[in-house]
Amino acid sequence: MTSPRVRRPPEEARRLILDAAERLLAEGGVAAVQVRAVATRVGMTDAGVHHHFGSRNRLLEALLRHGGRKIRAGVEDVLGSWLDRGADLGELVDALAAFYRRGYGELAVALHAAGWRDPGSGMLAPVVDALHALRADAADVPVEDTRLAVAALHQALVTEPLFGPAFRRSAGITASAATPSGPQLRWWATHLARSLGLP
Repeated sequence: MTSPRVRRPPEEARRLILDAAERLLAEGGVAAVQVRAVATRVGMTDAGVHHHFGSRNRLLEALLRHGGRKIRAGVEDVLGSWLDRGADLGELVDALAAFYRRGYGELAVALHAAGWRDPGSGMLAPVVDALHALRADAADVPVEDTRLAVAALHQALVTEPLFGPAFRRSAGITASAATPSGPQLRWWATHLARSLGLP
């Protein structure tokens, strides 16, 4: 005997679908986020998922926006506590890297490669503002310099889960030393601080 279908309010159904898609993403990357797998996790039909999102691509786009909101909220939380503890740039780099290791780096790269673009901008503007304010030379250096530094860091952190070990091996780092991202993240924190003239 099958269990009766549960009618949920549309917003609740969308949230449950996105939560299931997020778990699948974290477990198996973008390839694991399939309509049927999401539907099974939520306890609905494929048609139910299609009803709320239209297609797998639209589901992935919604998942990226969902992730973007989480990044924004996470960045605000990290930034607030980061500044309160004395602005250790390494903690900020580690916190952002941890988010992308949960599957969002792969999702962002896959959607970008497929031609999708996030219409929003300035997600890391609070980081730019905080770092620029900490610069000893902030009055003499345009904020654009700080924006470029943060953009370079963000690019590296997004691609780290997918390409970090391969890129390190391409530079001659041995296979066993190329796998962990910790040394690369410490390098980013050290050189970003040096580039921006931070303590």
